Amino acid sequence: MTVEVVDVAERGRFEARVDGRVAGFAEYLRGADLVVYPHTEVDSAFEGQGVGGVLARAALEDARARGLAVLATCPFIAAWMRRHPEYLDLAYQNRSSAAD
Repeated sequence: MTVEVVDVAERGRFEARVDGRVAGFAEYLRGADLVVYPHTEVDSAFEGQGVGGVLARAALEDARARGLAVLATCPFIAAWMRRHPEYLDLAYQNRSSAAD
């Protein structure tokens, strides 16, 4: 099975396609310095076949290429990053010195 990932910017998401069919997607909110990944979903017909991992890798590689920090509020993307420490350098770090 070949998974193609396409950036569908007008919908704010990456789509994983298999034989032209949308097998899953990873939504994003992209700013000048930061990209937020709030939700990832894989069609049940493609679960357990690596589609989510292909999506995560493509989304994170896009962030790296754009020089963006990543805020992964999506539990799947966050867990995928922890399992692939080569992407942890992209994780957003709050450097605020504000205190109560």
